[in-house]
Amino acid sequence: MFRKILIANRGEIAVRIIRACREMGIRAAAVYSDVDRASEHVLLADEAYAIGPAPSTESYLRIDKLIEVARRAQAEALHPGYGFLAENPALPRACRESGIVFIGPSAEAMELMGSKTAAREVAARAGAPVVPGAKEALGSLAEAGERAAALGYPVLLKAVAGGGGKGMRRVETPAELAAAFRDARSEAENAFGDASLYLEKYLERPRHVEIQILGDLHGHLIHLGERECSLQRRHQKLVEESPSPVMTAELRAAMGEAAVRIARAGGYTNAGTIEFLVKRSEGAPLGCEFFFLEVNARLQVEHPVTELVTGLDLVKEQIRLAAGEPLAYRQEDIQWRGHALECRVYAEDAENNFFPCPGRITRLERPAGPGVRVDGYVYEGWNVPLEYDPLLAKLICWGNDRAEALARLRRALDEYLIGGIQTNLPFFRRLLDRAEFVRGELDTELIERMLDEKPAAAPSRIFGTPVVDAAAVAAALTEVTAATNGLRLAAPVSRWKQAAREAALRRLGSGPRR
Repeated sequence: MFRKILIANRGEIAVRIIRACREMGIRAAAVYSDVDRASEHVLLADEAYAIGPAPSTESYLRIDKLIEVARRAQAEALHPGYGFLAENPALPRACRESGIVFIGPSAEAMELMGSKTAAREVAARAGAPVVPGAKEALGSLAEAGERAAALGYPVLLKAVAGGGGKGMRRVETPAELAAAFRDARSEAENAFGDASLYLEKYLERPRHVEIQILGDLHGHLIHLGERECSLQRRHQKLVEESPSPVMTAELRAAMGEAAVRIARAGGYTNAGTIEFLVKRSEGAPLGCEFFFLEVNARLQVEHPVTELVTGLDLVKEQIRLAAGEPLAYRQEDIQWRGHALECRVYAEDAENNFFPCPGRITRLERPAGPGVRVDGYVYEGWNVPLEYDPLLAKLICWGNDRAEALARLRRALDEYLIGGIQTNLPFFRRLLDRAEFVRGELDTELIERMLDEKPAAAPSRIFGTPVVDAAAVAAALTEVTAATNGLRLAAPVSRWKQAAREAALRRLGSGPRR
């Protein structure tokens, strides 16, 4: 087993990996940009190293700097987290050339599965159903028009090297194609350095369901069931859950077996996700049809929901598999218990087109209690930087069934307070009042339909009860007004906490923290 791991990331995922390392008795070395010097992942790590200015292109995206730090720290392995370089095959290749173990798939598997068109070919060879569309990149706008006409509108233009909705455009009619083709190419070039696009049929109101896989270096592959990821805004996931409300044991087995076949055909190892679109179909043997969408060759943001229903720690599993250990489980050993939901908490103003809202957190009260987990990295006094993704935390709730998980999520959202900045917490409270969501009738367009509607006025609530106390009303109005106007409310400060943070910051200037 490794003695030290370099974590090539920041924020909540860096904190998550550090905690797994600590439980395994492995030293964790962190990296940080100038604005992250006092970030929680830096304070928690055993060692931390400066890697450059705030822009990610000068820090977290610099493979040369990461490899240099790994050598200086004498780290035997590197964990990429998610985002940044996690799906760039140049990083595992650089690690291999430097004698550092990359905690993830091989560069070759990542390269193969990272190309959307190549991954579709792999899936088709593995016998998995694929969304109808092109098998290779489009050569021109004229070719796009011909293929779109053959498929029938609406269609989706998608970046070959893409992900996260970048370089993706829905095209309803031939008249929209030229502008969509131009814009998608430009966005893909800026996001991935590759303007190549391909085309596939747009499926109306499908579910987005992904299968978690694990593979060791000895040829063994298993799946850990599904995650429902249909609740998205502009192809960015906001809420995930497991199991999917549409799932049956037979459908899970069929989708899981297809995912394992695809992973095996692509030579995949470590943790990954095979994504599918699912549509109900009365004529289908399983009551639903599913189609391969893409592969995410990394640990997913939403991995905690799988951890809560399976009892497995996916980060620890990643580390063990990268160290060459065989899978400790057979497929028949995997059991699913209860239900878990996750909300991604962002520093965004949902009432202002989800505009990012960086700034200083003046007050933080995290929810707790049975079945509640918060994976985050912020604290009172932390300045949320503008330069990075505005994810603050993930709120995950587990229950014996979906109804109990929803009740706990509702309670947790009412307890959650982040002062000084705008967040999307009010949006999630509104979502939990929507009947479709409560019934589990989900699809990839539900959030957009919800945002198109004018929200109904609702009585103010504090911790889930009607507000009747005048002092509570005044406090709530003061909090809202201050956040809206950018004012800074004074909050009670724990002297113990303040002293500990000051001591930690002083330590940044000594030892290996540079």
